[in-house]
Amino acid sequence: MCLAALALDHSRRFPLVLAANRDEFFERSTARLGWWTRPGSDTEILSGRDLSAGGTWFGLTAAGRLGLLTNIRDPSRQDPQAPTRGAIIPDWLTTTASPDRFWMRTALTGHNGFNLIAADFANGDCWWLSSARASPTRLEGGVFALSNGRLDEPWPKVRRLKQHLGEAVRQATASATAAPGADALAQRLLNALTDATQARDDELPSTGVSHELERMLSPVFIRSPDGRYGTRCSTVLITERVGRHLITQVYERSYPAGPGLALMRRATLKDWPPRYQTEPVLASDHRSRVSLGSVASPVSDVALDEHDSGIEAAAAPRIIQPRVRSLLKPARPRAPQG
Repeated sequence: MCLAALALDHSRRFPLVLAANRDEFFERSTARLGWWTRPGSDTEILSGRDLSAGGTWFGLTAAGRLGLLTNIRDPSRQDPQAPTRGAIIPDWLTTTASPDRFWMRTALTGHNGFNLIAADFANGDCWWLSSARASPTRLEGGVFALSNGRLDEPWPKVRRLKQHLGEAVRQATASATAAPGADALAQRLLNALTDATQARDDELPSTGVSHELERMLSPVFIRSPDGRYGTRCSTVLITERVGRHLITQVYERSYPAGPGLALMRRATLKDWPPRYQTEPVLASDHRSRVSLGSVASPVSDVALDEHDSGIEAAAAPRIIQPRVRSLLKPARPRAPQG
């Protein structure tokens, strides 16, 4: 990926929304969205694939892991002999290591600069890892955007896509009816991902490439003048809460190098991502009359009194599992400073 925006636990109805573009040379062979396994692993990955160097730029597993990668643009630190960064996503998706242990191992492999969004929803965690930083950063609920710099770097296209995604999620959540739903939200985000507006010269970042190249790379949707390089595909992921279930839709739109129709693929995952487990708590079986009946209750006061008399004498404790209502575990409290 070269540009992505992400909403995490920002909406009750849509707890996870992601919109991203992958920019690459069109001559580089690519497989479209689908399930696959890497050699030596039984873990199925849902992603597109780079068939030239191997690996992928974005993917997820049924077990609840998700990974998204962007390159860091810094020509002065580019090593042509470095291992492919596309292997980082499959490495993350197929390991059981925690993010900090995964980071310690990955940081020593000699990759060129990269950013990684690494989520492990079965454990209620999402992290930003960057080769330009010493340690991972845990993400809490909110809206984030990432391109070829640091997280939320205020480049024009980063600000633009982040604003588009935040506003689209807000409006979809505010709808009083079931509409617009995931499909309408996805269409709006796919349209936002085709924004070819170039940034003004005074807004361009300085990443070590020529001014002309900075201008060409400044839109959300990219096409080089010679048509050899540009946005190859757009990916939108939307998790919608439907009753007690989470339904996730993954949309991938692939673009041709020249004239022609864009191709769409879609995958649907029920009860994904999985909910993280919480610690069971001890609760009393004693329930107040308010919980047993009300003014409008068909249960008579006599029946309630008889019920109460039977349980007040001995209210045995019981273990309950709290219901998880978010994708991410609550922020861990920090130790007080001495």
